[in-house]
Amino acid sequence: MQNPGTHAVCLRKVGLYLKDSVYEQLLWAISALKVDNLWKEKTSPLELVYIPTGQRIIFRGADKPKKIKSTKVRSGYIRYIWYEEVDEFTGIEEIRTINQSLMRGGAKYDVFYSFNPPKAVRNWVNTEVTKTFPDRFMHHSDYRDVPAEWLGEQFLIEAEQLKQSNPSAYEHEYLGKVTGTGAEVFNNVSVRAISDEEISTFDRIYRGLDWGFAADPFVYNAMHYDSKRKILYVFYEFYKQGAKYEAIAKAIGKENKNGGMITAESAEPRSNSELRDRGFNVIAAKKGPGSVEHGITWLQNLSQIVIDNSRCPNTAREFLEYELEPDNNGGFREGFPDKNNHSIDAVRYALESVIGKKTAKVGTTRRGIY
Repeated sequence: MQNPGTHAVCLRKVGLYLKDSVYEQLLWAISALKVDNLWKEKTSPLELVYIPTGQRIIFRGADKPKKIKSTKVRSGYIRYIWYEEVDEFTGIEEIRTINQSLMRGGAKYDVFYSFNPPKAVRNWVNTEVTKTFPDRFMHHSDYRDVPAEWLGEQFLIEAEQLKQSNPSAYEHEYLGKVTGTGAEVFNNVSVRAISDEEISTFDRIYRGLDWGFAADPFVYNAMHYDSKRKILYVFYEFYKQGAKYEAIAKAIGKENKNGGMITAESAEPRSNSELRDRGFNVIAAKKGPGSVEHGITWLQNLSQIVIDNSRCPNTAREFLEYELEPDNNGGFREGFPDKNNHSIDAVRYALESVIGKKTAKVGTTRRGIY
């Protein structure tokens, strides 16, 4: 209403749900603002029209992509886009495709993504919100942040009852916390920015790499380990499929300017030799029986694994999404899965000299190997 010439589109994954959710919610907002007389309601097609200027709020379901692509306005442009229950969409790729169809011909855009965080850490939307961009703002609120009269006494009674009887369910359902499914391997990951100033204070730098080329990526990670507080800081990654030696050497040299030791996957002796020929101090990881389980368990037992998701987006994703595999009995298979763990392997190799100081105690729990 304050920006003539702009229009809005509200989206749900399934168009059938538009009328009883975002449409009714906007009618409520119009009424709350006491501007009912300025808006015209239309149900075929579903639409709200601002009478003074003819600006429109359009409603579309992503289950009919052609209708989204054909969304046009007679004058002005679509500035506002609202994805309600965005976690119901298939992923950020689908969101990008829709935005590319709608965001054309305008000077400024505001895109809103609203959702209740899914329980699983590895859900795409929970992973997406860990990424930071200069023009992205994230807001988290729950039922305690709104007037009680919006909710009613019974709502508050049931919330309190669940809080007492099932705290984990309460935290997820009422507070919107990502409580996890129980399959997560790393519950000690903290994703945040690590500044250049903070990196300049790191005095125990460890470096590791995991070889890959076609199906699997090549990964190089640099990190600092604070042994007193048992905190690991991962601040650099080079993560690329099809990477050639020249590109790898350039990326490593950018970070490892003083020729620090690199612990590399031992299954690629020729590749390790190629890096040595280029002047890098590369040693092969020792590995050995039980080294994977021991290394991952050691990482699990750290008080914190801090990962800069701007500098190391793939490392953050792997650690956050790494989960035990389910069995057919409602539990989990023993051992840790050997997939989507390339950065995890590089980190294990880098810290091999530290991890190897203690022998692993191996047993089984509902979470797998410990």
